[in-house]
Amino acid sequence: MFEKLKRTKVFRDPLYGYIQVDYKIISDLIDCREVQRLRRIRQLSGVSMVFQTAEHTRFTHSLGVYQMANLVLQNVEGIEVLDEYKQVVFLCAALLHDVGHGPYSHAFESVMQLSHEDMTVKIILSPTTEINKILSRGEHLAEDVASVISHDNRFPLIEALVSSQLDVDRMDYLSRDAYFTGAAYGHIDYYRILRSMKIVNNKVCVRASGVHSIESYLMSRYHMYFQVYYHPVARSYETILENIYKRVSDLVAAGASIDAPIETFLKVINNNSDVEAYIDLDDAYVNGFVKQFTKSHDDILRKLSLCFVNRKLYKYIDLADDPDPEEIEAIKNRYDKSVKKYYYLESRVAGVVYSVHRRGSLNDIRVLLPNGKIKTLEQYSPIVKSLTISSAKTVDRIYYLED
Repeated sequence: MFEKLKRTKVFRDPLYGYIQVDYKIISDLIDCREVQRLRRIRQLSGVSMVFQTAEHTRFTHSLGVYQMANLVLQNVEGIEVLDEYKQVVFLCAALLHDVGHGPYSHAFESVMQLSHEDMTVKIILSPTTEINKILSRGEHLAEDVASVISHDNRFPLIEALVSSQLDVDRMDYLSRDAYFTGAAYGHIDYYRILRSMKIVNNKVCVRASGVHSIESYLMSRYHMYFQVYYHPVARSYETILENIYKRVSDLVAAGASIDAPIETFLKVINNNSDVEAYIDLDDAYVNGFVKQFTKSHDDILRKLSLCFVNRKLYKYIDLADDPDPEEIEAIKNRYDKSVKKYYYLESRVAGVVYSVHRRGSLNDIRVLLPNGKIKTLEQYSPIVKSLTISSAKTVDRIYYLED
């Protein structure tokens, strides 16, 4: 049904050795402007302020998720329930799942008030994008790929493989982010996990013999979030950028002049359905106008931009360290009301090793017993059962900018 390349295309990769592309439609998607744009967006945003080698991009991760989907098709027992068309939907969704990310990723979502998943769907369905033109070669292919991203339940098995508590996205980014940050606790035995997976009644299950690898995977994910993704220095860097966005929006709303050409940025802020303007945004675009803001006539915008460019980050206090209440109160009161929202932040992040969802949820990890019966992971594993409660962790911090 789908044209194959005369010769398999390969990309070298530090995790997989080679990433293989056999379908022409996948090759064309990789080469299109919306996917190539991901080369200009770093995967981990502010994390590189802590782990200096974390310079990999959304593009490398997207290729990695595509390859992980390939490995699923090659190694998971029962995956043949997906015919060729559904396999291509799976591969396309894996490749394109992050195409809606904006510059500096999650920092931009807070300003956009639109998730990257929603923007991914818009880009896939917009008739002006190269992605849409390529997918439109197959009848309903664009709509079907978009439905996987938006979890419309049209392809529940594919949705679970692309986005759940055990999916191709997480298995790649945990391995890749651990590799590029040097964080040893993020490494997972993804090949063992894939070999233990089996499709039963159109749902993903894990053989009981593979539960130990799943337990290790869940702990790795937990540690990566609190030690890498939620690192206070990374959060500080992203908070400065969020406040730059906030200050620009406030100045524009007040009718003040802006000291840099940011028409494209403002188009997206004012209309999050402007796909063409959104595609023009990347890390380099943001870096460019923030650099110009370092000479802004607005004191707040200039100060924040200088901090961002020169890595003069917010200080932070972890409330779990039992700080002096008088010190906290003094920090709260040091800022004038007009600037406090830009220079002071109370932040909370939370996580748990494994989230128990409603019975039958796509997010559930199911364990296939030797006798053919199926249990949920927390029912089978006493370790996971205890961690669903004991591992719940909340981190409260105060971030503030020193004078």
